[in-house]
Amino acid sequence: MNDLFQSSSKTKEMDYSAKDIEVLEGLEPVRRRPGMYIGGTDQQAMHHLVAEVLDNSMDEAVAGHANRIELHLTKDQSVIITDNGRGIPVDPHPKFKNKSALEVILTTLHAGGKFSDKVYSTSGGLHGVGISVVNALSDSLNVEIARDQRLFSQQFKQGAAFSSLIDEGPVRNRRGTKICFHPDPEIFGKNPNFKPSTLYQMAKSKAYLFRGVEIRWSCDMELTVSDPKTPNAETIHYPNGLIDYLKSELRDRKIIGNAIFSNEKDTETNERIEWAIAWPDDNDDGFLNSYCNTIPTPQGGTHEAGLKAALLKGIRTYSDLSGMTKRISQITTEDITIGCCIALSTFIRDPQFQGQTKEKLVSAHANRLVEQAIKDHFDHWLSGSPELGKQLIEHFIVKAEERLRRRQQKEVSRKSATRKLRLPGKLTDCSLGDASGTELFIVEGDSAGGSAKQARDRKTQAILPLRGKILNVASASAEKLRANQELNDLMQAIGCGAGENYSEHSLRYEKVIIMTDADVDGAHIASLLMTFFYRQTPKLIENGHLFLAMPPLFRITQGGQTYYAKDELHKDEIINGQLSSKTKIEISRFKGLGEMPASQLKETTMCPEKRNLLKITVPNLDSLESHPTRSKLMTRLEVDKTVDTLMGKKPELRFAYLQENAKFVTSIDV
Repeated sequence: MNDLFQSSSKTKEMDYSAKDIEVLEGLEPVRRRPGMYIGGTDQQAMHHLVAEVLDNSMDEAVAGHANRIELHLTKDQSVIITDNGRGIPVDPHPKFKNKSALEVILTTLHAGGKFSDKVYSTSGGLHGVGISVVNALSDSLNVEIARDQRLFSQQFKQGAAFSSLIDEGPVRNRRGTKICFHPDPEIFGKNPNFKPSTLYQMAKSKAYLFRGVEIRWSCDMELTVSDPKTPNAETIHYPNGLIDYLKSELRDRKIIGNAIFSNEKDTETNERIEWAIAWPDDNDDGFLNSYCNTIPTPQGGTHEAGLKAALLKGIRTYSDLSGMTKRISQITTEDITIGCCIALSTFIRDPQFQGQTKEKLVSAHANRLVEQAIKDHFDHWLSGSPELGKQLIEHFIVKAEERLRRRQQKEVSRKSATRKLRLPGKLTDCSLGDASGTELFIVEGDSAGGSAKQARDRKTQAILPLRGKILNVASASAEKLRANQELNDLMQAIGCGAGENYSEHSLRYEKVIIMTDADVDGAHIASLLMTFFYRQTPKLIENGHLFLAMPPLFRITQGGQTYYAKDELHKDEIINGQLSSKTKIEISRFKGLGEMPASQLKETTMCPEKRNLLKITVPNLDSLESHPTRSKLMTRLEVDKTVDTLMGKKPELRFAYLQENAKFVTSIDV
């Protein structure tokens, strides 16, 4: 038997010895595997080069040695970054006697002044690879150093020194570092292009993060022809820091309490936390932009975890003091931060990031540091504004209910995929299997349901009776909504799903028709149902599937002629306009659909050839073309406000509406 570890083939064995071991020196590893250092070779990775150089200048500013940074993009895609800091040292390095400190920093991995806290207490460039990686991935990099009233320069190419350090002579009124580099096409492809808008936003974010720095942005004019929103030149300075940033991002959005929760805290260890938080009073998306030592952390990390924990604990502490503990038991950090606009900046010692691109902070002590700093201020902020605290808790409760509703919908979807649909027992379905041409009549009570079953077309018309007035979904909690069997049966019968899970393909009926009594109670039930559909299945309305039946309220008979009137006004019109005064007129009022004979119900309300249906639409959505200045969003917000006023949780709003509009009432049906 052959040894399992011996090859059975007769091919020539390949040599594998010490000579096959390759040793990469200098910055060659960076050029071979750029993705290990900047995350790839795409446009995003190329912009990371700018961030590395800009971060070094920002570190000088944060350390108190610079207050001005210039960022310029040329038409040949070279980037020039200048600061008025101390300037990179140019004296010979003790370990490399024949090289200046500048050359060592630019040509050697893990060389820099940030491995200890002697030069920088907090900094963004901590790995000692940033500027050397930029040098390695550039086909040209030129440096000018103004230091000790003298100007020095040196040229580099693809990670290696292209010239020696040159003493350009004395210089006055200038200090700091100027770096000009061009990305190497061998790495980033032919004609690598920076996006001016991305670099401009990068400059803005740095200025927000450190209020003591002024950043002068500029680029050649031809680069912004296709992007007029990006200026060719702008001096960026924000004396109020993050709060200025948040206000600019919020623009005209209304925020709860019209208040921004912002502050800063310096620790005993010379670390610093700054934040600005606002809760917009709308359903638009929010954001959480976090930074550590001016480095953006799009993947979050321990500092974000500390902030979320502080907010949740603060809300729970405040609810305990205000007697609202029971109501916030379901609230999570997701409910507090969803739709919330947050800017968080931390300056900490020796931060630990996940990977060289520094997209996620993993420093354990940042969690505790941020939580303690924000929790104390949040407690005082809430205690100082009781009304604001109440508004926020109400807002979070709504978000929690929405989250629970979404979870329930997902659970229902999973169940529907694994088992056959079980239709509600009270549903009398039609025989036609296809949705096209079919109708579902929603009626109030079993009595009306019995008449409707007799009057229907069995092939195309289905009947679902509901028990009295349904739950008002605009004021009910998500828990009550989930527990309501009537509404669950209704959604099961329709089959289309709710909210984001709405499926036009799964809709079981072409028309959903609300058929209630032609009186005040019937109108109330109809309004509750319309509110339900508007909140749970708005696309059902927008796609034209929801209708309101118009059953008569009066039956008028004269001789052998019978007329039906939908209300008092219509009754008077028939009597005065169509009937003779010489013959006795008999008028009977229907107490409800249940007392109407099936033949009459069919003739007046259910027969497609004779009935009148009112199509339910969302106000103004269909008239947007005639109002080009109105947005769909604004229209939706207006409708939401109206629904909340008339059907929502605040009775004082309904009372005010009644007081305001009572003068327009001319008759009351009692």
